[in-house]
Amino acid sequence: MTHPPISIVLADDERMVRTALRAILCAEEDLRITGEAATGAEAVSLVRAVRPDIVLMDVRMPDIDGIRATEQILATPGERPRIIVLTTFENDSHVFGALRAGAAGFLLKRTDAPTLVQAVRLLARSDTLLFPSAVRALAAQHARAHPAPPPWAARLTEREADVLRLLATGFTNAEIAARLLVAPATVKTHVASLLAKTGSRDRTQAAVRAYEAGFVPPEP
Repeated sequence: MTHPPISIVLADDERMVRTALRAILCAEEDLRITGEAATGAEAVSLVRAVRPDIVLMDVRMPDIDGIRATEQILATPGERPRIIVLTTFENDSHVFGALRAGAAGFLLKRTDAPTLVQAVRLLARSDTLLFPSAVRALAAQHARAHPAPPPWAARLTEREADVLRLLATGFTNAEIAARLLVAPATVKTHVASLLAKTGSRDRTQAAVRAYEAGFVPPEP
């Protein structure tokens, strides 16, 4: 079955960056740019108007930054896009803020073209998360500053804890089901339960909270 093109909004205050992203993505038959924004406020308005599948969001922009723009976009009722935040620096603390707000992934602006294209396709067509080790290291710093285990950790069942660890590592529901030898519907039920217990709006927030709390060890 042929999938419809993946629709993408580019949000970056630098025209040259948007031009480069457009050139890379438009070279792919299954990717389509549906709009560009130069500020956070423009990004929020544009995304609400065109309802793309993916937003490539610069984490530092004029007007409102990528964190607040991500929060506002994901607070909009209806089908929500998956947001990939872009930054120049691996240790940019703003990126962690955007992930806490619900962004599904993070890429450096120097990421090569094949990796960018692969990330867009992956996030558009699966429920995985794109969390490089640099972001996990930021979460580990937060965990060291707040060493007490969160109350929700004791409320998770053993199987929910297994699901959360795999989810936070980037596994999709289907991959978790295969790894735990259970039905995908069972994993979906576990995910819904752990979202409620951790007080998370979505799997991104649950994963970030797991790393923040030290519940999931960061990568070396």
